[in-house]
Amino acid sequence: MQKPSIPKGTRDFSPHEVYKRRYILNTLESVFKKYGFMPIETPTMENLSTLEGKYGDEGDKLLFRVLNSGDAFKTIREQYGKEEVAQVPFKSSDVAEKGLRYDLTVPFARYVVMNRNDITFPFKRYQMQPVWRADRPQKGRYREFWQCDADVVGSDSLLNEVDLIQIYAEAFERLNIPVQIKYNNRKILDGLSQILGIPEKLIEMITILDKRDKVGLETVVQELIDMGANPAQLLQFKECLSEPINHRKIEQFFSANEQSAKGIEELKVVSMCLNLSEHNVEGRYKHVIHDLSLARGLNYYTGAIFEVVAVKGTLLSSIGGGGRYDNLTGIFGLPNVSGVGISFGLDRIYDVMEELNLFEAVQFDTTKVLVCALDAFAQQYALAPLKHLRDAGIAAELYPDLKKVGKQLDYANALKIPYAIIIGDQEMETGNLVLKDLMQGTQESLPIATIVARLTQ
Repeated sequence: MQKPSIPKGTRDFSPHEVYKRRYILNTLESVFKKYGFMPIETPTMENLSTLEGKYGDEGDKLLFRVLNSGDAFKTIREQYGKEEVAQVPFKSSDVAEKGLRYDLTVPFARYVVMNRNDITFPFKRYQMQPVWRADRPQKGRYREFWQCDADVVGSDSLLNEVDLIQIYAEAFERLNIPVQIKYNNRKILDGLSQILGIPEKLIEMITILDKRDKVGLETVVQELIDMGANPAQLLQFKECLSEPINHRKIEQFFSANEQSAKGIEELKVVSMCLNLSEHNVEGRYKHVIHDLSLARGLNYYTGAIFEVVAVKGTLLSSIGGGGRYDNLTGIFGLPNVSGVGISFGLDRIYDVMEELNLFEAVQFDTTKVLVCALDAFAQQYALAPLKHLRDAGIAAELYPDLKKVGKQLDYANALKIPYAIIIGDQEMETGNLVLKDLMQGTQESLPIATIVARLTQ
């Protein structure tokens, strides 16, 4: 008999795990709504033409491609007159026209273009759905995981960046996760590649900068030198990365490059607006920092870029990120529509909260009362008070099998159900039911109306 299993990088979730995940989703959704964002959903599969070429070479390698229906290789075997697929030279597009979505941003851009006549701009949407990447599974990295995105399209205003930073700050404050919210600007990185004399190697430079937290500053500097970066300019850039941040030195270094200077000015506007929004609460955004080495490798970013890192626990990995993309909808035939968005990584947020025991303080809406009947007649009698409880909005269930009351209470304790109602001959005669507080170990005999009033207080 075959042992059941699931693909590597995917997981099953128990009821308690689902409750915890929905708590995160509900928290994020309430923050998104507070800032005026509306929900959409897009299909699990997209046409490969939509996905390919949007995430860089490395991203394209991680796309899950879906084979065409039927014998996807039959046509090419016949075309080349070969018996074995291994003998046939073919492209992936010959056998696969669709793929699982890699993220929510590119499908969103496609959605905007297809629905442009029905959308009121600026369009603010949030979306919470699973995505798939053919990555190597490891701790905190999965092949199937959820993203929770908030994006604004149709507006160039930097107030959108301010809103998104505030969403990050408020959401993680509600979840009680201590984080560092980093932001930078892709224009600064574009200019940096010119200053260092390697404009044709922008993507490679970004990839190296993106590794700073993992390999350290010295390794990053050496790799940039090996790439051909100007050593003298690189030394000045390294000084800009020193702690504490010297904003004057940073402005001086980048002032000679028009692209970088524009990025620096945008960062100053965002920082000023954050300070103005503090409402006299000093340090509200002290965990929001400008990180010059923050790169984020996705090709479509053109302005602000964001990353959120948990600062407690062993994971210490990115649990959110995003940025501005000025040209993404242009790929699908709708030019000159700027967008900016952020993403929350549900699965990594869950792992961080689990490690830090942050779910212990959360109350979940599970069954509140288990009704226990001592015999078949009591079971039938219990149906009326059970409906009374449910009509009052109290989550209640009737134990379905005729077992000793101790076994029924064991079931309640295993599921952490806080109350039990016990019904036997005496309860059916008097109409008063035994309400047992399973947390306190106390019990009372009360009419169902009193029980309902007690449990809805």
